[in-house]
Amino acid sequence: MYNILTEFGIPKKLVMLIKMCLNETYSRVRVGKILSDMFFIRNGLKQGDVLSPLLFNFALDYAIRRVQVSQDGLKLNGTHQLPAYADDVNILGGSVHSVKEKGEALVVATKEIGLEVNADKTKYMIMSREQNAGRSHSMKIDNSSIERVEEFIYLGTTLTNKNSNQDEIKSRLKLGNACYYSVQNLLSSSFLSKNLNIKIYRTIILPVLHGCETWSLTLREERRLRLFENRVLSTAFGPKRDEVTGNEENYIIRSLVICTPY
Repeated sequence: MYNILTEFGIPKKLVMLIKMCLNETYSRVRVGKILSDMFFIRNGLKQGDVLSPLLFNFALDYAIRRVQVSQDGLKLNGTHQLPAYADDVNILGGSVHSVKEKGEALVVATKEIGLEVNADKTKYMIMSREQNAGRSHSMKIDNSSIERVEEFIYLGTTLTNKNSNQDEIKSRLKLGNACYYSVQNLLSSSFLSKNLNIKIYRTIILPVLHGCETWSLTLREERRLRLFENRVLSTAFGPKRDEVTGNEENYIIRSLVICTPY
């Protein structure tokens, strides 16, 4: 760990201070009112320590950089990468073989620094226009069979093998409706100002639809999103009527202004 920090250019003084914090560490375990005897921690990081996430990121970044990514695969920002967030690593490849090759390289690199890949939580998915693509393939990494799935949730987003947004939109609208009904009494209250209602909408309901700007929507899906948004705004502002005809109007123009990222 300390060699990794040095390789990343961390000053030697800071490396020594980190070493002093981690060496000769003892812990106890409390179960109910019973407190165990002290025991020595030989490896790993302190649970709950503010330094632990940072040191883990250094270690995982070091392992990822050591993986020799082949030129066969997908690109992000013009370069071949292994996207990672915390301890979730995404391996992109143009074929099952390339994904397997990168996965094996990552397992070797992580073992060298004392980390392990959890095979039970590791899944792989083939995205193709052909329905039977990759049916005859199986994947094993480090003598562990990797389960193939048709969809999984990554960083809160549902990814499918058909690369469709429909399931994701349904899920987001369901969450949005749950948030809406939880604050419906506040939005319809006459004691709260309209500006405060907008803040409630932006901070509680709108974040559920984060990333919707990147969705490729059909007219039907776009209409569903607008109906949801107009229902929320109608609750907050009341029915909007045309000054001449007296007919109720929707809040599409106002809705677009509120939904614009800021």
